[in-house]
Amino acid sequence: MESNDSSQELVQQALGKIETIDHSGYELRSVLEVSATALDDAREYDNNKRDLPLGGVPILIKNNIEVKGLSVSAGSLALVNNRPQQDAQLVTRLRQAGAIILGSTNLSEWANIRSSQSTSGWSGVGGLTANPWIHKHSAGGSSSGSGAAVAANITQWAIGSETDGSIICPASLNGTVGIKPTVGSVPTHGVIPISKSQDSPGPMTQTVHQAAQLLEILTGTSQYISALTNPQDLVYGIVTNWKTSNDATNALLEEAISRLSKSGATLKEIVLPEPGTLEGTDEFHVLLHELYSDLGEFLSQRPGLGIASLADVVAFNRAHEDTEMQFFKQELFDDALKLKGRTAEYLAKRERNLAWATNALSVGFDTCDVLIGATYAPAWESTLGKGDQHGDASWITMAPAITGAPIGTVPMGLVNGLPVGIGIVSSRNQEAKVLTAMAALERVLDIGVMQPTFVEG
Repeated sequence: MESNDSSQELVQQALGKIETIDHSGYELRSVLEVSATALDDAREYDNNKRDLPLGGVPILIKNNIEVKGLSVSAGSLALVNNRPQQDAQLVTRLRQAGAIILGSTNLSEWANIRSSQSTSGWSGVGGLTANPWIHKHSAGGSSSGSGAAVAANITQWAIGSETDGSIICPASLNGTVGIKPTVGSVPTHGVIPISKSQDSPGPMTQTVHQAAQLLEILTGTSQYISALTNPQDLVYGIVTNWKTSNDATNALLEEAISRLSKSGATLKEIVLPEPGTLEGTDEFHVLLHELYSDLGEFLSQRPGLGIASLADVVAFNRAHEDTEMQFFKQELFDDALKLKGRTAEYLAKRERNLAWATNALSVGFDTCDVLIGATYAPAWESTLGKGDQHGDASWITMAPAITGAPIGTVPMGLVNGLPVGIGIVSSRNQEAKVLTAMAALERVLDIGVMQPTFVEG
């Protein structure tokens, strides 16, 4: 625990902030539900005085990860009655490490896979998550609530999940640290899926050290904190075409690279093969194919819900258009129903997509340990029903998403009063290198924990 406060005091402080910043006042709308047992769990921890890695700290869990007793719906009214009787495996690991599960966070409904016009941070259950820096701007997606809550200091610890950008985007837009681990390194049992080949839960925190602590718990390993205390020498590949369309963000990237160079790091400029329309379409179709199969498998194992397939979700939304489809439709779900599951067509697309992404990253990893670039431009204004302005982002998350490689981000400063991040990628199962690089950047940038401005209007 990084505080002299007891676990009960930490939980009470967090609950107070949820009441005054989140559910009222600024109306951040980052927390969907508070655990009824959080204070009792904290009291039990204090009474037993156990020496555990997470030491009674309150942590928030994205609402597509099952927590015993909480409504876990991926933000959809179709699943609002899903109150699991057991925790997801990763939540069990957190509890065993001493974490207090504070509650669940809002998210982009169905992790932004329902419609191309979906608005990041909006769900039918929770409404629209705001950005803690400027209210009308996006909190990013799909782990919107986790990023916003950590930035707003409701708690310093949260869990998000990423299929392509869903941790890195909200971490960048809110000014926090985030890591998407290697796909498969964190168990996904009890996580509402999009894609078994790309889904990965991961940490969202205020510091790199906290992210390393969480990653050790989530993966069941003990190598990541030592990567910070005994860092290895790395060759940093500066990917010159991982830039945004925002000049000020790119200028901060150049400054960060300059500071890294002056610290004595070994840097090498790299140009990676860029994706075209085919690569983007392949990835998108692969996700829809897998959604059909993987979500169907998940729902079929929860018979009490009355929702057993993607087709049932689509039917529910049609029957509840006034609430579920008031801002955008479900054309991506419709497409997934047409594409079906893991067909021969799917296999061809996945093989082609994976070959492109693997070859693209290998250009950098042949000579470098980690690859660095900009992540996202500053948060855009949220416009319900008009989609997101992802076109300003770099394509740094795409190839790692397809290959299942890890990616992290740390804040690198402000542009027009909004945070932007720098991203770090390594090859699969090389999170220690990612964390070493993240810690080096955190140190040379010397920004500290960013404090949001809570500008209303």
